[in-house]
Amino acid sequence: MPLKKSTQPLIRYCAFLRGVNISGTVMKMEHVCSLFEKNGMQNVSAFLASGNILFSSDKTKSILKKLLKKVMSEYFSYEAFLFVKNKREIESIVSNNPFEAHPEFHIYSFAGTDGIEKTLMHEFKKSERSESEEARIVSRNFYWRISKGNTLNSEFGKILGNKKFRGSFTSRNMNTFVKVLKKM
Repeated sequence: MPLKKSTQPLIRYCAFLRGVNISGTVMKMEHVCSLFEKNGMQNVSAFLASGNILFSSDKTKSILKKLLKKVMSEYFSYEAFLFVKNKREIESIVSNNPFEAHPEFHIYSFAGTDGIEKTLMHEFKKSERSESEEARIVSRNFYWRISKGNTLNSEFGKILGNKKFRGSFTSRNMNTFVKVLKKM
């Protein structure tokens, strides 16, 4: 029996994969894109080797996350962590960035589970930080600004790598969110 074609409009998404091409989890983005296509995603393309997969689908984010996590985990034999955002959500991340670009700073935002911004702010406030290190929540998005060269050395940066948060979020430099949005 053939599958019934959906009449729902296609929505443009980006899946932000966590922990890709670091710590021994190596995968070619062309294989990831092929896997997405085999599982019904359309207009699939990868942006950067860090696991930003653009695609279109008529399915909801919750269905997509569950499906893609399962097929990624099975195909690549690792526990996949990914976070799906639609174009409107990425526009919100970009337009609500509270920090001005500055050549001496990195600005990060996060894709994650509902409410993760509060957890991140709690962890940030508990951590020891440099004078110029700042964090803010705007429209349910968490933003972190830190001087270049200090991301991995900061106490908060080390907290972000904690295994207890693997399934809760992934971070991207704001420049990546801007570029992803332009590709959508």
